[in-house]
Amino acid sequence: ISEINISINGGSTAALVGHSGAGKSTIINLLPRFYDPTNGNIFIDDQNISEVKLSSLRKNISLVSQDIILFDESVRANIAYANNSASEEEVIKACEFAAADEFIKKLPDNYETMIGENGVKLSGGEKQRISIARAFLRKSKIILLDEPTSSLDSETENKIQLALKKLTENKTTI
Repeated sequence: ISEINISINGGSTAALVGHSGAGKSTIINLLPRFYDPTNGNIFIDDQNISEVKLSSLRKNISLVSQDIILFDESVRANIAYANNSASEEEVIKACEFAAADEFIKKLPDNYETMIGENGVKLSGGEKQRISIARAFLRKSKIILLDEPTSSLDSETENKIQLALKKLTENKTTI
């Protein structure tokens, strides 16, 4: 990617469109500083993100992608990872918004069910809904979506689309 200039108004939604390999994910990954640009600068609210504390920057960004990282922990722990001080009620509310509560209640130990390394005991759609619940719980001002509905069946995709619509309401979404 070279010589690119993007300006997005706060509270709006912008879509990056292009063929596979065009750099859409690269741009998404530059915003939370998973890596830094070799040239140029990125500004959020007139602040150069390279001059902002990484923890502060990432506290204000939630990423929902096709590649979800889950831990060999309980469902609750995986969701609360977004906000370790969240109450039980806040975790459940985030799951309700993300349409995750319905499948979690069917798990053997509900929110205490161990999901295995990288969520091996969950389907792709269930993992996505956990990721969306995390983003709700984080309450970030910026939401990054990197193909969050790829490889899902149509019924699951519809549930996730509705959850994403709630998640991105009044947020800056890319």
